[in-house]
Amino acid sequence: MKIPQEDLEELRGQLEAERDSLEEELASHGRVQGETGEWEGASVGFEGEESDPSDVADQIEELATNVPLVKELEVRHTDVADAIEKMDEGVYGICEECDEPIDLDRLKANPAARTCLRHAEV
Repeated sequence: MKIPQEDLEELRGQLEAERDSLEEELASHGRVQGETGEWEGASVGFEGEESDPSDVADQIEELATNVPLVKELEVRHTDVADAIEKMDEGVYGICEECDEPIDLDRLKANPAARTCLRHAEV
């Protein structure tokens, strides 16, 4: 099943908008690690100042929240970026498990879907 060009353009627009949104959200909760290019959770610190114990506790709590959030956002960002790359390569909409086309309704619901419904993780 070939995806109609109009639908493909609409899906690309959704993916690009989601990618931009995810990058903004990642930047507000984490930072890119220099060597790997992966994101890590971060907290706002007061470098050079002696920290108040309650500020330190707040920073630790913020970090504890941001680390898993950033991991989740990074996974979704990877899925979105991979979907855009697949569009560029002309292999978008193919299940990674069975190489069968992914139903257009599934792609409209989740443009970054990697698998058909039969192989979707529950």
